[in-house]
Amino acid sequence: MKKRSLLTVAIGTILSTGTFAAPSVTGPMHFDPIAASAYGLESDPSIATQPWVIPAGYQQYIVSDESDLDIYAGNDWHDMNTVNESGKSAGNFLYRTHEVRPSSANDPANSARNDGGSGGALSVVDLRTGATKELTGRADWEALDGLLWTPWQTLLFAEEVGSSTRPDPDAPQATSGLLYEVKLVSRDPTTMESVTVRPLLGALAHEGIETDAEGNVYVIDEDRRGSIYKFVPESYGDLSSGQLYALKVDNGAKTGPAQWVALDMSQVQINARVAAQAAGATEFCRPEDIERIGSILYAALTCEDVDNAANINGAGAILAIELGKQAAAHYVVAPGKNAPVEMQPSATTPGMTGFKSPDNLADGPDGKLWIVEDNAFSDIWVYDPNSSDANKDGYRDGVHLFASLKDKPAEGTGIYFGKDPRTLWVNVQHSGTGNDKTIAITNRKHPGFALGDE
Repeated sequence: MKKRSLLTVAIGTILSTGTFAAPSVTGPMHFDPIAASAYGLESDPSIATQPWVIPAGYQQYIVSDESDLDIYAGNDWHDMNTVNESGKSAGNFLYRTHEVRPSSANDPANSARNDGGSGGALSVVDLRTGATKELTGRADWEALDGLLWTPWQTLLFAEEVGSSTRPDPDAPQATSGLLYEVKLVSRDPTTMESVTVRPLLGALAHEGIETDAEGNVYVIDEDRRGSIYKFVPESYGDLSSGQLYALKVDNGAKTGPAQWVALDMSQVQINARVAAQAAGATEFCRPEDIERIGSILYAALTCEDVDNAANINGAGAILAIELGKQAAAHYVVAPGKNAPVEMQPSATTPGMTGFKSPDNLADGPDGKLWIVEDNAFSDIWVYDPNSSDANKDGYRDGVHLFASLKDKPAEGTGIYFGKDPRTLWVNVQHSGTGNDKTIAITNRKHPGFALGDE
């Protein structure tokens, strides 16, 4: 592996009249918000090595890219990631799903892998040595996306596919994507011991996966009329039996008091969306990632319109779901409320920095919610749930712009904090450079992870 060098960004003049002024953000990831999105920087020659505009005092490093591991003969899409959080190896390994769609025009090689196989794959990066390798792959895995390290020491990952084209031989009845559980070799976290399909968690267009202290697992259906689900296992850490529920807000509303309604478990394993609709579950516009902070489950709703529930082409919002005895849901971040409205630049109009198409979420080191957009000039925003609500409109004011992606065709994805509260991990996928990569953004002068061979 080649040696990695320190990558820094000096924030210069950003070619946009749209700015977002905000006070400094405190905590381990303290920062002064950047001035604006990366409009006008799409031809910056530093994009290949310095793809993000970041605050002063921060550095960005390429941790792994396709020169280290090139899994696919065609497109190699790096998606969500997670760090090993527990046990003796805590914080030492970075796991990633690789999203390919065998029937898609975006995958001309039909998901052929360079190892001679095809289909979706997982990879692992050893952050102590920089070594990167394919963990596992399978021909029937389509559009792998969501990924989570569980409290019971396994990896959960899932397929983001609405209509399956490659059925799982162990769950052939499923018409949509499935969730899988990987057990790793106890003495070697870079080697898979087994993988098991978990159809009771629903045949869905999966992405976000989350757990709570009781061992319940939350998943979503990434559809423009998708719901949010909760799986309650019969025994902690055992996903082979249990009940799947869907969130239903009272009185047909999108926000307010809610309940978790039980679903038909036979239908769940064929198409959980059908089961949720039959139970009257609330539908949101493209739920994507979910993240729990304490007793609140946050959901990124990529096309939600908080003012028009019928609109399936909105700018997006963040939903907060209270997980106590009385469930409840309410919007906490939305453009035009506590975040600016975005306007993309055109030949006649300059860009206006704003909040649009939230996708992946991360639990920050001090309880803040980190949000990355699925959007041209993908931005990373930070929401502080403990900030004030000066105008008493129900939306707290603490929404701050941390970073913006200069690589216009690309998308930031898989944001994550591991053991180090001063380092954010984020992938760059669909890169215009043809080289997808995993980036660490940190305010440490000397990062605690390998950058390759010296």
